[in-house]
Amino acid sequence: MNFNELVNYAIEREASDIHITVGTACAIRVFGVLEILPDVPTAEESKAMILESLTSEQTEKVFNGQDLDFALFAENGTRLRANVYHQRNNLAASYRLLQASIPTFEELQIPQAVQKLVDEPRGLVLITGPTGSGKTTTLASMIDYINRNKSMHVMTIEDPIEYVYYHEKSMIHQREVGKDVDDFATAVRSALREDPDIIMVGEMRDYETISAAISAAETGHLVISTLHTTGAAQTVERILDAYPPHGQTQARTQLATVLKGICTQQLVPRADGSGVVLTTEVLLNNDAVAAQIRDNKIHQINSTIQSNMGMGMHTLGADLKRLMGSFTITRETALEYATNPKEITMF
Repeated sequence: MNFNELVNYAIEREASDIHITVGTACAIRVFGVLEILPDVPTAEESKAMILESLTSEQTEKVFNGQDLDFALFAENGTRLRANVYHQRNNLAASYRLLQASIPTFEELQIPQAVQKLVDEPRGLVLITGPTGSGKTTTLASMIDYINRNKSMHVMTIEDPIEYVYYHEKSMIHQREVGKDVDDFATAVRSALREDPDIIMVGEMRDYETISAAISAAETGHLVISTLHTTGAAQTVERILDAYPPHGQTQARTQLATVLKGICTQQLVPRADGSGVVLTTEVLLNNDAVAAQIRDNKIHQINSTIQSNMGMGMHTLGADLKRLMGSFTITRETALEYATNPKEITMF
């Protein structure tokens, strides 16, 4: 089996990820479950599959001991996000299969309150969740919605570029970290001089990027980004903790002013085994939330979410209960994914 045959097999199985490790079996992830493939390729075959997806420049970097993050097209046109790395003195690679077309809000079942956030003229919108929770796809659906419905200049900053956009109503420029720009923070600061309406930051992974993104939102741009967090309150804490102690008071004021909303998401298995379904926690900034951020009373945010469900807010537990009530997921699944199992057991 060569690389492209493995990609085709993964697509047939509706897999989200492919893993190749020199010296052992390949694996794919189907609906969140890792499956080890029965046929074990030789070390030479595994190595050839990995190198088949690399350019000569990338191959040289790998042989010099570097890890790689990049995107590529397979022979059948499937786009993949790839990471090639070293383990036990051998090569290994992980590939995330990206959908051929960008799903709509409706196809992803994005809550209405989150859909409306892309209509904000300015501010900070965050999509958060653990690895593999579909954050990139949600961002892509937001950019695609803007592209189809608004006349905007959108700058995306990605590592690597995953979904490729073509100009429709909007003009979209995509910058890849490591190729078009050195890092996220530099690209965000540079974007402010490039007349954008909307800036999409692939991930706010450090203080410099967080600070630059919040400053961009302060100056009248809509900034959309992601964080690896598992709840709205934790997201706020993660942002503020990135700042040095002497800057946290100002950071709380800035964040309370620019934040528009946070959508935390997870993909959980359906009860009938037919795939996964999106579950979310939604925080929308209002006077109460802004005051809690400014006053460093982040622990009160979950209570505010629960008491403002009429605005479109909801906790992850409430959404899991909704899915459990419609028999979309099992009670066991709801308890497994809940950050506060008490919300489920009270049902």
